[in-house]
This record gives sequence, structure tokens and C-alpha cells, in this order.
Amino acid sequence: MWSTFFVADEEGRTVNPMPVGMVTGPAPAGAAQGPAGLAGLMSGRSTFGGNKRRRATSQGHTLSEAQEGKIKLAFFVAIVGVILTVLGMGTEFWVELAPSKSFYNNQTCLTAHYGLWKGCTKALWVADIDPERESCGPAELPGESNCTYFKFFTTGENAVLFQKTTQKNLNVAAAMLALFSLFLMATGAICIIMSLSKEIIFFLKPASVCFILSGALLLVSLLIFHQSVLAFLASDHTVPLHHELSWSVSCIGCAAAVLIVGGILFLLLALPYSLWQRCLPQDSSS
Repeated sequence: MWSTFFVADEEGRTVNPMPVGMVTGPAPAGAAQGPAGLAGLMSGRSTFGGNKRRRATSQGHTLSEAQEGKIKLAFFVAIVGVILTVLGMGTEFWVELAPSKSFYNNQTCLTAHYGLWKGCTKALWVADIDPERESCGPAELPGESNCTYFKFFTTGENAVLFQKTTQKNLNVAAAMLALFSLFLMATGAICIIMSLSKEIIFFLKPASVCFILSGALLLVSLLIFHQSVLAFLASDHTVPLHHELSWSVSCIGCAAAVLIVGGILFLLLALPYSLWQRCLPQDSSS
């Protein structure tokens, strides 16, 4: 008596295979026969339900594991630029203004520094300042500080520091460009997240455009801010001031460079061919 066993097919139906030696008619066209048919059935099951990474087409519409790793690396570079941008925009050390140490009295002197949103004045002890330094500062020294937000964006009033008046139009333009640059960074980050989650290379192109434009807008914002500082200094010559751009501007400049590099990397990854292989083709023998 032959022992029998049951095999469940793809749709869940139970199939009772024929005993060995039993003569049957020819199998219907397209039917799986023997172990080869079972192997084909299993491979078909893994194909229908399986890994999305195995379905990458030759046209490059989906991502491979190597491409995904490169995109994550370029995304990390762009995130560094975003962090530097937020750090620079949120701090008020864009420019430092300082009169001579002996302008007020021999014990204390006054310095000021401001950014896009607020300005601060700080009273420093002359004894804490470097003897070789002629002007008051730097602003990082300990002292009594007083910070106020600018009224550019509320009542439209200009700020007055050391009897000099700020140029609100230039300051507002620099701030708005920086904010729009931050919006483009968020849009580019969303495109990259969509590209990684949906495994579609198409989203890399708008992401590259967003990051490159955001870096360019940051550079334009720096130029406009510098012009606003020069216009501020030229508004009144009663108090001679020494001015210098501070570390917040350095953060914005580095962020702009990093964002532009990140956008170029995304643009290179979105190309349908490898630029390295196109420039340096390998020999056919290799």
C-alpha cells in the first residue's frame, strides 16, 4: 500500500500527487511537473511577494542597495548644512560693533552685536580686554548684557545703536531670504525621504535643485546683510566704530557651501549613468 502525502498549492487548495508507477495521460500544457514544477512554484511565490530590491529595472527607476547607501551619505552631508543654517540663523553673533576702549571711561566700555532677529549691548570691564586691542571686545567676554528683538517685523521701526540707525529694508530682505532658504531645505529633505521610502530615483532631481538654491540664497543673504552693516555704519559718524563679522556668519557660509555640495551629489546620483565610468571607461578585456 502506497503512502500518500498532501501538498498545498499557491491558492491554498490541497493537491494529492499520484503514486509512483501509476500511468497517467500527458500533462496539460503549462502545468508544473515533478520537482522542477515545485521549484518553479516556490520561485514564483517569492517573486510575487518578495523583496522590492530585486525588482530594480535596467532603466534605474528603482534603487539598489548601493544607490541607497550613496543617497544616505549625501543626505547626511545636507543635514549637516541644515544644522549649521539653523545654528547661524538662531544666534545674534552676525556682526560685532565696538568703539574705542577709552571712549566712555577708563573702567568699562560698551560693545554690541546683532543678527537677523535681535541685537545685544554688553558692558565690559576694560581690565578684561587684551591690552594690545584698541577697541572694546570681544563680545564673548563676561559682562552685563541687554538683548532686545528688532521691531522690523512688527511695527517697522529701525533700531538705534551707538547713535546709528539700521536699514530695515536690507535687514528684512536678508532675514526673508534666509527663511525661504530654510523652507527649500525642508522641501529637499522631504524629497529625499520620499526617494528612500518609495525607492524612486526621480525625487533626487527636485531635491538637488532645492538644496543648491538654498545654498545660493544663503550666500545672497550674507551679501545683503553685509551691505546693511555698511549702510548702518555710514548713517552717522559721531561715534567711530570697529566692526567685524562674527562666528554666526561663518556658520551660514559653511552651511551654504555644504548645501551646494550636497545638491550636486544628489544631481550626480540622479543621472541615468555613472559619471566615473563615462569619464574613465574600462577595457573590454577587464
